[in-house]
Amino acid sequence: MHMISRRRLLLGAGSAGVAPRFLAAVKDSNAGPLGLPMGCQVFVVREQLVKDFDGTLRELHGLGYRVIEFCSPPSFVTMGFAPLVSMSGTEIRHRATGAGLRVVSCHFQFHELQQHLDERIAFAEDLGVEHMIVATLAISPAAPMDDWRHAADVLNGLGERTRKAGIQLGFHNHGFEFKEIGGVMIFDELMRRLDRELVKSQFQVASVFSLGIDPVTYLTKYPGRFLSLHLQDWLTAMKKEVPIGQGSIDWTKVFTAAKTSGISYYFVEMGMEALKTSCRYLQDLKV
Repeated sequence: MHMISRRRLLLGAGSAGVAPRFLAAVKDSNAGPLGLPMGCQVFVVREQLVKDFDGTLRELHGLGYRVIEFCSPPSFVTMGFAPLVSMSGTEIRHRATGAGLRVVSCHFQFHELQQHLDERIAFAEDLGVEHMIVATLAISPAAPMDDWRHAADVLNGLGERTRKAGIQLGFHNHGFEFKEIGGVMIFDELMRRLDRELVKSQFQVASVFSLGIDPVTYLTKYPGRFLSLHLQDWLTAMKKEVPIGQGSIDWTKVFTAAKTSGISYYFVEMGMEALKTSCRYLQDLKV
């Protein structure tokens, strides 16, 4: 049985039984919309990160970021994280802290959590994260809805176990959850099937917007069901991702909707130059 640390018990003392949300309680001159600390996902800067771990983290802090979302090296080993496999969660956390950053969330592969959940929970605890995020459900585009329902049931079971450790489980959408099967949107069926307390959504805004769907619709449709946002902007005329504030997404409306959606963090997921530009825009965005 996976024992809960004293730290996790304290973090889980809130009404939801999981780690508390920082929201406006976080006071930092680099805070962005909703008073939340500026956050980024390290996946896009992974090549630089593995070459100069500490220097890259210091650079992110220098740009204005204060929280980061990591990726579990064992299941991202073929995507550039192999040099980090030998690093423990504790070492990563300490080195991030030394650069002025908090690691608050981490991506995992679905199969990884199904096969090695206790080990990955222990890694997440050492890392100090509040959220464990399933990066993708990896279901074939041709799969029937029952495959998605089964995945949701598996997620509920995983979420029950992470919750006992004081960590909230979430799943990260892409674009393929926003197609219909038999007249039913996959994302809607997932939200219907998932336990609203055990599994929440990490919402990738640009993926939805690029399909011609207003992300505000979903952020308001499911209040309290979201953990965090992944941010890129989308320039409709060019059909490409661009830094935040340089595209077609109305970020004031997105963050206004996010007030009731339940988000604790948002993570810009772009290259270093776009991270710089996006950070400046978000710091000035008032909602």
